[in-house]
Amino acid sequence: MKIRNSFGLNEERKVFIHENKKEESVLVAIPSLSWSTYFSYDEYGEQLVEDMISSLKQRTEENEATELAQRINQWTREM
Repeated sequence: MKIRNSFGLNEERKVFIHENKKEESVLVAIPSLSWSTYFSYDEYGEQLVEDMISSLKQRTEENEATELAQRINQWTREM
């Protein structure tokens, strides 16, 4: 598991990322927002980012949701 810090406009958020290579999937959690998502390698792409933004907007402001989704996408692609 990797822990990343996202420094946004509002505050610092810890983002927990677990990659399951055997099942080719990723679990991402942000405890301070009570938010998590699970996706497979096959789901990478713009639709995944849009889905994360939509989900995160329910927990935080749109700007932060967009920023977090883009960072999560970048971090998970680097794994």
